[in-house]
Amino acid sequence: MTARGLLIAAPRSGSGKTTITLGLQRALVRRGLTVRGLKCGPDYIDPAFHAAATGAPSANLDSYAMPDALLARLAAEAAQAADIVIAEGSMGLFDAVPGPEGHTGASADIAAATGWPVLLVIDVSGQAQSAAAVALGCRAYDPRIRIAGVILNKVASARHERLVRQGMERIGLPVLGALPREASLILPERHLGLVQAGETADLHARLDALAEAVAAAVDLDAFIATAGETGLPAIAGNDVPPLPAPGRRIAIARDAAFSFVYPHVEAGWRAAGAEIVAFSPLRNEAPPDDCDSCWLPGGYPELHAATIAAAGHFLTGLRSFAETRPVHGECGGYMVLGRSLTGADGVAHAMAGLLSVETSFAKRKMNLGYRRAVLQADGPLGPASTALTGHEFHYASIVAQGDDPPFAMVTDPHGSAPAPAGSRRGRVTGSFFHAIARAG
Repeated sequence: MTARGLLIAAPRSGSGKTTITLGLQRALVRRGLTVRGLKCGPDYIDPAFHAAATGAPSANLDSYAMPDALLARLAAEAAQAADIVIAEGSMGLFDAVPGPEGHTGASADIAAATGWPVLLVIDVSGQAQSAAAVALGCRAYDPRIRIAGVILNKVASARHERLVRQGMERIGLPVLGALPREASLILPERHLGLVQAGETADLHARLDALAEAVAAAVDLDAFIATAGETGLPAIAGNDVPPLPAPGRRIAIARDAAFSFVYPHVEAGWRAAGAEIVAFSPLRNEAPPDDCDSCWLPGGYPELHAATIAAAGHFLTGLRSFAETRPVHGECGGYMVLGRSLTGADGVAHAMAGLLSVETSFAKRKMNLGYRRAVLQADGPLGPASTALTGHEFHYASIVAQGDDPPFAMVTDPHGSAPAPAGSRRGRVTGSFFHAIARAG
């Protein structure tokens, strides 16, 4: 049996869709349903919260960076293992990059591909009936999708709610619930989004509180009834993983400093027969010597630079490992492979020195967007000339590139000229680029 699904979206970022999504997921789990969460777009943090809220794996669905067959398989796997799928959009419902219809990275693409109705979360602070005009615009904007209803967020009073509901009645959109302004329902944040699930104090107590607040404010029976059949295109897939496994036994850094790994990437490696062995640089652990490759994911090494610099066993073991086996670093992992990392306080800390790059978090500049990368040499992500799709999101900057040749040439969806990115030296490679899949 294939589960029905819903996509929780919003007209803009910051509307509260993550907290409401988590509250809905947890509330339905507490009712005894098997719930699967999914996240639209290239987000590492929210899927971990979905997994905590539901007790089941989550994954990303990305209409720009994923081949159709991969996207369909991930959605189908979730729907086949649940009573209901609750997917969460990213940014605004229609926010996208240039691309063919259905392949722009917009959350609306996912709703159109799956057939799931959209439930809009609208932050109604500072407006009343005008919120209905926003909802009406969303309903009319894209004929591929169906807006099935709304949840009002940050309602100031009973009178405020009544006025907003009047507007929604005028356009014929059901209001499934209304949540008040409540600071205790907001999850803690920092520069790349929410504080990670594994670092959030009393996470399950917070999720239970969200579930109780949502259950009190939302008609859960109506919510379940709004879910639509999952309809995926019949695309012939294959068993090739989204990214090649960099080894048969992969040492992967995993702790508060290194945690940004797409669930579908690790699942693809395991499906290809690879074994993943976690180790913690923050606990001064070196990559296990019985592994044949090492992967340093992104995360928050800039918040732990002094601890990493003092982790002598980790750094020595990493250097020794790299003498005979491939090591790859993504974003934060790339920074740790370099010569130095300067923290927010302006203090530079020596890193592994396996690449010549020097990075800094002292002067923050956001870099955000999809990327297409073409590898410049054979490496753990494939042979030279392999094209990959992925994403970049970081505030750290390069203060000295050094003389290492580039890892890849990258472009963005807006037609930028190919530019060198990352570094490679011997068996070591790295860049700020987070790979999602082979380019179609």
